[in-house]
Parts: sequence; structure tokens; C-alpha cells
Amino acid sequence: QVQLVESGGGLVQAGGSLRLSCTASGLSLDTYSVGWFHQAPGKEPEGISCIGPIKDDTWYTSSVEGRFTISRGTYGNTVYLQMNSLKVEDAGAYYCALRCFSPPQEFWGQGTQVSVSE
Repeated sequence: QVQLVESGGGLVQAGGSLRLSCTASGLSLDTYSVGWFHQAPGKEPEGISCIGPIKDDTWYTSSVEGRFTISRGTYGNTVYLQMNSLKVEDAGAYYCALRCFSPPQEFWGQGTQVSVSE
């Protein structure tokens, strides 16, 4: 059974850092585009970053570019999102998916929660 599990969220002060992980079981993420999505409280999820399957091309939405970095793990079943200089508006649930830009109708994982205090 294919699963995606997000982890690494937590409570951090504004300006701090977190590293989120998207870990797959049942498939290798190396051959897929993988996107990270942010769902702020009371809002719809939106794509914030993506990594391509072949050349590892990356994309970031303007609000996170320069602060967040997406990367692949060594063994092919994990994609990371390094989040630096966190802002209060970065708080919310973070999900990963085997697609980029527009969120799926339903995420496979439960997401990981990020809270940012002033």
C-alpha cells in the first residue's frame, strides 16, 4: 500500500527553522514530482514548493522563495522542506503530494502542523 507521511512540524519562534519530511512507503519518490502544500487556518491548501523527478528542478511560490528549500533524501523515499526565517503567516498544516502547484482533492497523509509564535 502506498503511503506518504509528513513529519517534522512543531512550535517555533518567528525567525526560527524547521525541517519537514515527506516519507513514502510502497514506492520510490525519485521518479515523481513531489510538491509541498500549506494550508493556513481557515483557508484552502496552496502549493508552495515542488521538486521535479529527473533533474530535480525546483519551484517555490514567491512567499517562501529564499527562505524554504526543497530537496530529496539519499535513499529515494524522502523529500524534505527546510524552512528558515519562519513567519507567523507560515503557520498551518503542511502536506506533501505526488503533484505540484494545485493540491489534490484529498491528501494521502495526515499532514504536519507548524505553529509560529511572535
